Amino acid sequence: MVVLNKIYTRQGDDGTTALGTGERRPKYDLRVEAYGTVDEANAILGVVRSSLDLALGEPIEAVDGMLARIQNDLFDLGADLACPDDGTPLEYEPLRILHSQVERLEHDIDRLNKELSPLRSFILPGGTTAGAHLHLARTVVRRAERLAVSLASHEPQKVGAPVIEYLNRLSDFLFVASRWVNGKGETDILWVPGKNR
Repeated sequence: MVVLNKIYTRQGDDGTTALGTGERRPKYDLRVEAYGTVDEANAILGVVRSSLDLALGEPIEAVDGMLARIQNDLFDLGADLACPDDGTPLEYEPLRILHSQVERLEHDIDRLNKELSPLRSFILPGGTTAGAHLHLARTVVRRAERLAVSLASHEPQKVGAPVIEYLNRLSDFLFVASRWVNGKGETDILWVPGKNR
């Protein structure tokens, strides 16, 4: 259980932060950057959820439920990244992303995608407020994925494969969800190559 009695500790005033193992690292450390970017994506999903009622009157309860689960998963994923598995025994069992969480994302992608017409062009971010924010979240998740892949290349034994798989599937989910909240693709803004030449 997490207990936060005091919000500021002054321990980070020297430019370091503590990982879940207790090890302190610089705040610019690649691992800190990775889980910080996951946190950024999670915050954007909070904005998405608050704007879902603006999504052209479509019933959005299912998507809101999916996003609520994803927000919780992203805290799990951040905790996974914040506690590298270097074989050191810990006093607690660290959270790890599981393949079942990746599979659930795949199921949700398939559920939403079956209601969409096939794409014939790339999509410009936009449409409804919720759709535009989902596109923003997608790009932040892609950045988190790139950081996690880079981290895995530097610390290969300390980043679980499900972390990278989850981030990869999540960006796909966010793309499909953006189309779904954009009137199931009706208000998507299509890219027209060379339109303004």
